[in-house]
Amino acid sequence: MANIIVVKNLTKKFKDKEVLKKINITIEEGKIIGIIGRNGSGKTVLLKILTNLYFPTEGSVEYSTYNVNDDYGVLIDNGFLDDENGFNNLKFLASLKGIVKDEDIYKILEFVRLNPFDKTKYKNYSTGMKQKLRIAQSIMENPKVLILDEPFNGLDKDSVNYFRNKFLEMNKNGLTIILTSHYHEDIEMLCSDVYEMVDGVLEKI
Repeated sequence: MANIIVVKNLTKKFKDKEVLKKINITIEEGKIIGIIGRNGSGKTVLLKILTNLYFPTEGSVEYSTYNVNDDYGVLIDNGFLDDENGFNNLKFLASLKGIVKDEDIYKILEFVRLNPFDKTKYKNYSTGMKQKLRIAQSIMENPKVLILDEPFNGLDKDSVNYFRNKFLEMNKNGLTIILTSHYHEDIEMLCSDVYEMVDGVLEKI
């Protein structure tokens, strides 16, 4: 398998606080990579560096094959419009690249088990509905690499099982996935390679 991301001696500091400490990891195409660790351990910071939302203080991230801006899907924490429904939120985000049609948005909303015609404003969504919309946003442009920070937060048990199976199906069709989770069960069921982040240090387990 080809290496699509190679991280070498990556360190990230915020002022005097060292959040990531000489991280080394190679991501191979077609795998599901899991990263576990407590809140504040550095998992989210690493994912943000992989998607160019943050930049390393030291070290490097090398990409091959895929372009971060065009080929990566990222589950975002915010960026949705409170006074718009799910469809309009996705349509707004899709307009930034212009490659997703309205009918595609209807299909992706149905895929994540949201009603495409629901007029409920995002600010009135339940926690689970918000998470489903985040998942929809991350996959609607058919990425080659999917980066998911705690993708199952706020979902009920049935939805967790549903999305686990869907992510496995997408992986079998060639999608590379990098995800974080608090739950060992998610990691055990989904991931081919597992890493643990402890106080900014990443180790394979």
